[in-house]
Amino acid sequence: MALKICIVTPYVVKGDGQGRANYEVVLEAIRRGHQITLLANQVDPQLQHSSQVSWIPITFGALPTQLLRNLEFAWQSASWLRQHRHEFDVVQVYGAITAVAGDINTVQFVHSAWLRSPVHISRIRRDAYGFYQWLYTACNAWWEKPAFLQAKVVVAVSEKIKQELVDIGVPQERIQVILNGVDLDEFAPTDANRKTLGLPENVTLGVFVGDIRTPRKNLDTVLQALSQVPDLHLAVVGSTAGSPFPQLAASLNISERVHFLGYRRDIAQIMQASDLFVFPSRYEACTLVLLEAMASGLPVITAATAGGAEIVTPECGVVLADSEDIQTLVAALSTLKTDPERSHHMGQVARAIAQQHSWVSKAESYVDLFEKLSATKAVSHKQFVSQTG
Repeated sequence: MALKICIVTPYVVKGDGQGRANYEVVLEAIRRGHQITLLANQVDPQLQHSSQVSWIPITFGALPTQLLRNLEFAWQSASWLRQHRHEFDVVQVYGAITAVAGDINTVQFVHSAWLRSPVHISRIRRDAYGFYQWLYTACNAWWEKPAFLQAKVVVAVSEKIKQELVDIGVPQERIQVILNGVDLDEFAPTDANRKTLGLPENVTLGVFVGDIRTPRKNLDTVLQALSQVPDLHLAVVGSTAGSPFPQLAASLNISERVHFLGYRRDIAQIMQASDLFVFPSRYEACTLVLLEAMASGLPVITAATAGGAEIVTPECGVVLADSEDIQTLVAALSTLKTDPERSHHMGQVARAIAQQHSWVSKAESYVDLFEKLSATKAVSHKQFVSQTG
């Protein structure tokens, strides 16, 4: 039976992260013949042209901050939903993005956990920007807990998020883990020309991808470890504006081995040109880039503090129990550098694991959940009518 599904989220686009997940879910719902209504700010043109998709635009106007834009989105979407919610079999929302409860709430980030993190921006920057980041996180932490508790099913995109949800009182039996996915065609093992990418040739090359303007992603520990692994080079993808790490590399006398590439869109090609991936982030809800590296056939080094690390096995990588453990990181980097045969085998295993996490498989899991929840609601309604009739 065709369902009427409403999805409330700012972005449904074929890009990265949540927008890509939303896009794939809608494609799968279309394939199964369901009708979808999107309360969103942006919708991919391909979806707009489908007769099974209705788009209710939620506009932000010229509001200057993300906090204000989120408030506007929540108000507009809630106003519409209060009038039309009864028309749908299933309503999916994300966090505290709307003021109306969803049947399914997908959680990409638990703000209360991030607020407690020692690397939260407000603990690093004692200025107006730091205060804004504290306010943004604190408000979302306040709003999201009742949104989670009101949902029939809460989807966590990593085991780390699941534990954070349990820590704030969400019943464990209502939590289902569905990891994010990866594009297995875009991120795939293949040869890439280092010279055209601006990368050094004939050296062992690691790659680090992330925001390097703050210590959160832990590039400082990576650079300190790199200084103890001779001849290993590292490509760093991330904007260097305001970043302290080029200076740190210089102070460690490794500038000639650390290649700061700035912001790049050709990450898939850079990964294909690399020999290993290192990303021991101090706090990560669920890192897409880890899965992308595995799909690219790279052995990976990460930390238990990075959501998604639960899929990394000893056969394909190393998970640091302590993100600050420089010596264990040195040992892992040294092993991958000096044993290319083992490194290659680990990359093959990483690819095989990543193949279990395609975007298509994740979309199927979501639509399966929609259908199961709708069927459960229908049975409950019949039982209620029977008992009261």
